[in-house]
Amino acid sequence: MTKADIVDTIFEKVGLSKKEAQDIVEILFDTMRQTFVEGESLKISGFGTFNVRKKLARRGRNPKTGQDLEITPRRVITFRVSNQLKQEIEKLDA
Repeated sequence: MTKADIVDTIFEKVGLSKKEAQDIVEILFDTMRQTFVEGESLKISGFGTFNVRKKLARRGRNPKTGQDLEITPRRVITFRVSNQLKQEIEKLDA
């Protein structure tokens, strides 16, 4: 699913104009982006939690050349699915 698909779904289900639906999606993603930049977590009830984690520097190896190198510290976003959504997904496998 793409951002355009989300806009189309909002357009069809809510009845807003495509421009309004697109504005809402852009505001939502901008808000999420800013939350992550600030290093805060984002919890969406019934969906899951996005966390910003700090990864420390570590030793690594280039798989192509085998050369050792140091991987610099960085921040990454992780996602943990809610139990409610996990159960819904598991029902589809049963």
